[in-house]
Amino acid sequence: MNYESEYRFDGSERLHLKNQATSLQSPVPDKDKIKAQLADNITKLADLQSRLYAQSSYGVVVLLQGMDAAGKDSMIRHVMSGLDPEGTSVVSFKQPTSNELAHDYLWRIPSALPRRGSIQIFNRSQYEDVLISRVHPEILLGQHLPGINKLSDITDDLFNQRFRDIAHYEEYLQHNGFIMVKFFLHYSRDEQKRRFEKRIEVPDKNWKFSAADIKERAFWDDYQKAYEDMLNHTATKENPWYIIPSDSKWNSRMVVSDILTTRLAALKPEYPTVTDEQKQQLHEILNHLQTDKKA
Repeated sequence: MNYESEYRFDGSERLHLKNQATSLQSPVPDKDKIKAQLADNITKLADLQSRLYAQSSYGVVVLLQGMDAAGKDSMIRHVMSGLDPEGTSVVSFKQPTSNELAHDYLWRIPSALPRRGSIQIFNRSQYEDVLISRVHPEILLGQHLPGINKLSDITDDLFNQRFRDIAHYEEYLQHNGFIMVKFFLHYSRDEQKRRFEKRIEVPDKNWKFSAADIKERAFWDDYQKAYEDMLNHTATKENPWYIIPSDSKWNSRMVVSDILTTRLAALKPEYPTVTDEQKQQLHEILNHLQTDKKA
């Protein structure tokens, strides 16, 4: 199956999130088979990353969005496990600091972008500013935005403008060789309940649980609407979203790893070509080293 085309959403048609499956149509029930496929993809990703690093033409952002307990952290641990730390890093976008709030809402993104040849993983992203504040608009009242003095000042116009800003920004990045591969981990409310229960029942997972997660769960429908609006406004042919059915973490990891392999391969990263002159120099150096060793 071509997962890249199966789960790509480019905004050409209206998306209704409630109609999007949270489980694969043809899931792989055998975890050993999933792990084998995942291991194969991880090996391919490591090779592609090495070529990407050597070529140093593109920077790649792997962007993960999803509700609490959607599996973003474990996705990073499993899918990115074979990547070279020298060319890979992770940044988590949490609640903005006072310094970040003193700047525009996209200000913290450019400094987190990867160097050419590197891969940066965004655990949450610039999209937080059209999700959290969409569900809790009162947050914006403390951000000193021009013309935003009371809740009635916060309308769809503000978020529609931000959607356009983000889409244009991603287009600008692509023009300069910085590619965003955007994943939305889509899972069901029942599955979130199960995962929260596990965090409470399993002692080793207690540290993951936060009472704030339960408070946010009460806004599930509001978040689904916010995500649906965001996906519809920011998915383009050049910068699509991948809506990944994530009720099964292992299946979702396999799918994401497969899509990443496809997208990186499409960049056709190659090791720099060595000229005949350089080969001659290398040959001379090798001869010198071998002569020196014999001496």
